[in-house]
Amino acid sequence: MDKSQDLVLTKLGEGLPAITPSFGATLAEACAVCLEEQGHLQGVELAVNGEFNTTFRLYWQPVTEQMLRCWNDEEFTTEQAAYGIAFMLIRQLTEFTVIERSRKGTGFDYWLGSENTAGELPFQNKVRLEVSGIRKAEDSRIRARIKQKIEQTNPSDGKFPAYIIVVEFSRPQSFILEK
Repeated sequence: MDKSQDLVLTKLGEGLPAITPSFGATLAEACAVCLEEQGHLQGVELAVNGEFNTTFRLYWQPVTEQMLRCWNDEEFTTEQAAYGIAFMLIRQLTEFTVIERSRKGTGFDYWLGSENTAGELPFQNKVRLEVSGIRKAEDSRIRARIKQKIEQTNPSDGKFPAYIIVVEFSRPQSFILEK
């Protein structure tokens, strides 16, 4: 396993090609709420397994009472937080970044591509991204979620590869599979 790197979640507020700074800041808030509600302290290590085996030290903004009231829906908050962590992991571990949200019914969440895509045809050399978040779960539930997400991307299999990322916040850990 490699030496831990830092993942500063508030950098999501700088935006990505398909993530506005406002949306990125929102995702960073969701990450902060999920991590603090699990009792984690700044610098907690996120274990990454699957296609990559490494760890990242996570840093986030302080959680306020207003944030807790805003992010009171656990399922929605976990989903948004998983997006935030997945986007940062993809940028750190691959040559890709998030370039476009997928449409409903495709079986995946976002398109990934290179930031140097000026002049390329739309979706040329692109990759699908499917993300899922779990606030707290045993390994068997995490494995079941990974299997579910692999199957969910089946209808869009063919021309473009896919990354499937499942983020679990209690330990915290992330599984990245390339399909």
